[in-house]
Amino acid sequence: MGIKQVSMDEMMKRVARMKDLKSTSKAFVDTRLPENQREIFDVIGGGVTEDPDSQPAIMDAEDFNLTYIGAEPGKGANLHSHSAGVEVFIPITGTWAVFWGGEGEHEIELDQGDVISVPPDVMRGFRNTGSEYSYLMAILGKTDAGRVTWSEKVLERARKTGLDLDENGNLIEITPA
Repeated sequence: MGIKQVSMDEMMKRVARMKDLKSTSKAFVDTRLPENQREIFDVIGGGVTEDPDSQPAIMDAEDFNLTYIGAEPGKGANLHSHSAGVEVFIPITGTWAVFWGGEGEHEIELDQGDVISVPPDVMRGFRNTGSEYSYLMAILGKTDAGRVTWSEKVLERARKTGLDLDENGNLIEITPA
């Protein structure tokens, strides 16, 4: 097996600096719900974002996608699942709760550096349980991380805010019911 040589220019395409990351606060259908307002930073690969305009800092996702989530206390993501692979959560700062089950009835609180690996097809969500704005890292297995499946209750609430998903799973504006 040979050793691959990589130029500085090629390697720089694989560097994401936190200070340069661009976030979106409209990455998912639940982000207009007060408890789900958060920033999504696609670091490696497109992840599962529903915002077709979101661009990752590092395009070349090889077998995994990495995203940072930033949120104020009490904010996070609502119940959803991923069928394409495992999702791993690691608090970078603060404390975060990961909850799961059909109604989110199970919950584990994670401290900075703790790790949880959520199996595919499990309804899960997360929220910042600390007292200040904090960051959570999410890693999704597979090069193509697929799409999110939302709890029907979340979709019903999102539609009342004027957000829905098109047939490709991308965010669209609708007239609230």
